[in-house]
Amino acid sequence: MIRIGVLSDTHINRPLPDFAAQVQKVFIDCSVILHAGDLTDLSILEVFAGKTVHAVHGNMCTLPTQQTLPSAKLIQLDGYSIGLCHGAGARHNIEERMWNLFPTADCIVYGHSHHPVCHLSGKTLFLNPGSFQGTGRHGAPGSYAILSIDNDGLHGSLHQLDEGWS
Repeated sequence: MIRIGVLSDTHINRPLPDFAAQVQKVFIDCSVILHAGDLTDLSILEVFAGKTVHAVHGNMCTLPTQQTLPSAKLIQLDGYSIGLCHGAGARHNIEERMWNLFPTADCIVYGHSHHPVCHLSGKTLFLNPGSFQGTGRHGAPGSYAILSIDNDGLHGSLHQLDEGWS
């Protein structure tokens, strides 16, 4: 079985100690990390040392991050194709745009909306981990997702962070 940690919209400029501690806690059993953009700065990825990391840039990333990371990426893991993109623009039809970008993917991981989503559309699993950084004034704690690949297929689950970090 492969356990994949999925996060998006961290919106921080450096890997703060509280962020690093939360990441270590919630992704301890994950060998692969998918970051769906708006990490802001590449240094954020340092906290995932020892894990396979796939990341894309988002609309809030620094210019060097945008120049280093792709805007979209198709990943092959254990026989499954996973489309990874931050998304941009209007939130009401973001999944339609992701579908057009990755029409044959088994799973599409995206961010941008800050709203966690995990559902099947046909045979495609759509997964948005929400914002790892709590949404503050909106009152929601941070969230993330776990994507698992086992003998029964591909499975996604959504989780909330402890309220101590946001």
